[in-house]
Amino acid sequence: QVQLVESGGGLVQAGGSLRLSCAASGRTFSSYGMGWFRQAPGKEREFVAAINWTGGITSYADSVKGRFTISRDNAKSTVYLQMNSLKPEDTAVYLCAAANLGRALTLVRSFNYWGQGTQVTVSS
Repeated sequence: QVQLVESGGGLVQAGGSLRLSCAASGRTFSSYGMGWFRQAPGKEREFVAAINWTGGITSYADSVKGRFTISRDNAKSTVYLQMNSLKPEDTAVYLCAAANLGRALTLVRSFNYWGQGTQVTVSS
């Protein structure tokens, strides 16, 4: 069992940056594949980025490639999402997720644990 708590969301102007953090409880954080998803009002949850258990493999949605960077610090049981060049269409609740399978997975159904989410709002 793992609990995930996101932080770092907020209101930012278009072109700005934010860094999201997801702190995990539990002793086996380093074995989990981790991911970030987002969900805007009235829309389905969508994949943003994922990272495997070592941090050596990452995957990104096309819409964020080149602007967002996922990373992890296993010693701190934390995964990060650095978001640069933000756009109004990036506005959503961002959720952190952990998968028992330690790969950089991209499907919602592949993840076993979810945080509550943090709101990111990008103004134009």
